[in-house]
Amino acid sequence: MIQLHDKQFVPFISAKEIDFALTKIVAQVEDDFGDETPVFVGVLNGAFMVVSDFLKKYKSPCEVSFIKMASYEGTESTNSVKELIGINQDFSGRSVVIIEDIVDTGNTIEELKHLFKAQNVKRFKIATLFFKPEVYKKEIKIDYVGIRIPNKFIVGYGLDYDGLGRNLTEVYKLAE
Repeated sequence: MIQLHDKQFVPFISAKEIDFALTKIVAQVEDDFGDETPVFVGVLNGAFMVVSDFLKKYKSPCEVSFIKMASYEGTESTNSVKELIGINQDFSGRSVVIIEDIVDTGNTIEELKHLFKAQNVKRFKIATLFFKPEVYKKEIKIDYVGIRIPNKFIVGYGLDYDGLGRNLTEVYKLAE
């Protein structure tokens, strides 16, 4: 068990399971894009570890960029998404793969789809390490999913609780 601020968390997903899920996603993306050079767009802050390990496994040509979005306060989604650092390049005619740490409500994904649609991208795909299907209510397809999880608040491997826990190599869930 670990303590972050006022909350306790228990082990949930091992580093080995995370590595296996990332390997699976990378293989699917490489199969889908073949000789094409996609642009991977990581969603900060949470996806920095996912993007780093994803890129180490991805052996084909690619580019990477980042966007910073925020939708959480404490352990709850605010149901609104703020764009803190926007896209700073032209993606028109390019294939874009959003790399997320976690998709739950889908509010961030919906906002990203609007942003990139305005950019006239060729293909728009979404990859996420963690997916909470029971709270996802959007019509946007999640193309690559590493691990489906129940609607539990998790930290570690880039995910935080009020700034703490991002550096953990394994994932922990809020103790009940």
